[in-house]
Formats: sequence, C-alpha cells, structure tokens
Amino acid sequence: MKKILFLMLALTAVAFANDGDVANQTLKAYSMIAAGLGLGLAALGGAIGMGHTAAATIAGTARNPGLGAKLMTTMFIALAMIEAQVIYALVIALIALYANPYLG
Repeated sequence: MKKILFLMLALTAVAFANDGDVANQTLKAYSMIAAGLGLGLAALGGAIGMGHTAAATIAGTARNPGLGAKLMTTMFIALAMIEAQVIYALVIALIALYANPYLG
C-alpha cells in the first residue's frame, strides 16, 4: 500500500507540469484507473451481497418451506437494490471517463 501511495504522489508532479497537454493526459490516466478500480470494487461488493442474500433465502426456505414464495419475493427486491448500487457506480465511472469535469 505504501508503494502505491508513493507512486501516486511521485506522479502528481507530472500533473502539475506547465504543459497543459501532459496534465490532461495524466488526469485522463488517473480517471481510467479510478473508474476501473471503483467499478471493480462495486461489482465485487455487489456480488458478495447477492451471494449472502441468496444463501440466506435458501436457508430460510429450507427451515420453513411454507414461506418460500414470500422469501423469494423479498430476495428479488433486495437483489434489485444491490444491483442499483452497482449501476450507480457504473454511471459515476462513465462520467469520470467521458464527461470528466476536471478536464479543461
């Protein structure tokens, strides 16, 4: 982690260079890295949440089969909420890539 932080701080000198083109290219590169990491982490968190939701629904249905339909409906609502968070991260990543407000 320290190496990554050191590398990011070392590359900030390029971002503050006098040439605007170099700064824009560096900012675009950082935007691509941030979008990729952010979307990857959001997808990972969403996948873990969906796995836990499905496991809890299966366990609940196994304990009380009469509530299977109600648990399934609740599970689908929860999965939609989890997926919405990943879609929000995708929108933010696309904004960072294509409509970046920091690029002049």
